[in-house]
Amino acid sequence: MLKHITCTVCPMSCDVVLKVGEDGKVLSLTGNRCARGKVYATKEHTAPERTLTSIVRVNGGVHPVLPVRTNKPIPKDKLKEGMLVAAKVNANAPITMGDVIVKDFLGLGVDLVATRDL
Repeated sequence: MLKHITCTVCPMSCDVVLKVGEDGKVLSLTGNRCARGKVYATKEHTAPERTLTSIVRVNGGVHPVLPVRTNKPIPKDKLKEGMLVAAKVNANAPITMGDVIVKDFLGLGVDLVATRDL
């Protein structure tokens, strides 16, 4: 089976083609113009990750919500769960950009951090 992945590591946006076996393992990889593309495409196929961005409610702030993000990517299949958890979070003002809002978010070893002052 062939799988096409557009690499997003650099502005070249290579169309990387993976030949995948029945067991899901990558048999070969073509189309990348640098070594970073090979690493990205392989990881995107085997264990895709994304940085979660969301908002949380704020008590006592100038605005009712605060934009937040994870400080490291999390597994893609955890994004929905992360959004549901973030929807239940209430932070207390004042908040400085970079403050940890939720430590060890979803038990993944990443933190949910503020992306602005409030």
